[in-house]
Amino acid sequence: MSRAWLRVSAVLAAACLLFASLSVTAPKRAAALEPFTGYLMAHFTGESANGEQIYLAHSDDGLRWTDLNNGQLVLRSTVGTRGVRDPALVRSPAGDRYWIVATDLRIASGTSWSDAANRGSTSLVVWESRDLVNWSAPWLINVAGGIPGAGNAWAPEAVHNPATGDYVLYWATNSARNGVTKHRIWYVRTGDFRTFTAPQLYIERGGTQGLIDTQIIEVPTSVGGYRYYRASADGHITIEAADSILGSWTTLGNLSHMGISNGTGGGNVVEGPMWAQFNGRNEWALWLDQFATGRGYMPITSTNLGSTQNFRTRTDYGMGGNRKRHGSILNLTAAEEGRVLGRWGAAVPINRIQSYNFQDRYVRHADLDVRIDANVSPAQDAQFRLVPGLANSSGHVSFASVNFPGYYLRHYGFDFVLAPDDGTATFAADATFRQVPGLATTSWASFQSYNYPDRYVRHYDYLLRLDPITDAQGRADATFRVTS
Repeated sequence: MSRAWLRVSAVLAAACLLFASLSVTAPKRAAALEPFTGYLMAHFTGESANGEQIYLAHSDDGLRWTDLNNGQLVLRSTVGTRGVRDPALVRSPAGDRYWIVATDLRIASGTSWSDAANRGSTSLVVWESRDLVNWSAPWLINVAGGIPGAGNAWAPEAVHNPATGDYVLYWATNSARNGVTKHRIWYVRTGDFRTFTAPQLYIERGGTQGLIDTQIIEVPTSVGGYRYYRASADGHITIEAADSILGSWTTLGNLSHMGISNGTGGGNVVEGPMWAQFNGRNEWALWLDQFATGRGYMPITSTNLGSTQNFRTRTDYGMGGNRKRHGSILNLTAAEEGRVLGRWGAAVPINRIQSYNFQDRYVRHADLDVRIDANVSPAQDAQFRLVPGLANSSGHVSFASVNFPGYYLRHYGFDFVLAPDDGTATFAADATFRQVPGLATTSWASFQSYNYPDRYVRHYDYLLRLDPITDAQGRADATFRVTS
């Protein structure tokens, strides 16, 4: 290729990048959204069987939290290690798109911490939504794959960067550099959380001191003298400040004067710093996970982040029923809050579906197949929430799994399976039924298919099917009782 052509190509590439940057920065900043009225926290709960998944909690005041979805997980990872930790909630500047980015790690599967740190996943798990309630299937992005000797990719966070019109996505990777193996913070730039630039070193502490958890909050009014503040777990909880995300950062201090550290300073040993601004006022909370004692998150608050001496401890807070481990908080507009509470805030009862002619048996899923069984174990396999029908919410229901949130009973080839909602109209129709008086006795119930109204849910040889009902045996097999 000639040098002249190389110069022309470079000019064209620069022009394309400039155009892309202008296109991305066109949406308004998040600060210009409607006033915030509530708060949403995404978190995991620990190393239990279902603990390393996505849970949500809501708060009216930013201090007292209520578990959503009846305390059950909201999103389950089906990729990578099939477990997630450290979820970060990200909103686009225009408020029209959201992402959850999380660590691809499941200690509950028997993975040791040494294996996870040195031979773990170098990918992150991502979900995307346009309304905060309907989420895509998860996908993996191998952000640390380009780091020589990378052992993992942990504790991701992302912040929109107005200087470049995209997002700075950063995380911790354990790898060797200059003869020292430890965790450092790396970053990439991305506009869609699918494609990204090559990883670059972002934060490194001196000597052998590693760093895993760090989170940035933007203060557009620059209270305290800076636009961005960063809290990092690096032996202490170090607070830094800057006027640009990828510029130079100034160290403001740490929390040792409050008896709080990440281990180096002793005292109350914490991790997972999590920022949130209180709605409608210049006051901020820095939540810290008291993992060493198992007491969970505690907040310290400040009205001026320009000095660590301004933080104060709080006792007027409540964390709800679930233990909350390293996550993030998103301030919600009234519209966002209404959607979130409408989907997960109501206490929808948990039910079992009892067979009429085999009354010791209940509808259950087993390896995603659906049947009727007695003595179901685990009990949650036979527990469902009857939610408004996915295809028709008027007089119709869908059966939402309790222990596989986002999964519903649906017919497929007139057989029944438990499957994740893929967002298609076909899935919604296959998972929607009209509850009618029982075909065998009107004091019980039968369930008529939405898209095949001549067919009903029935069991045959203990397996659930969708069939036309033409005789007394069929009417008995298609009759059920919704019970607790």
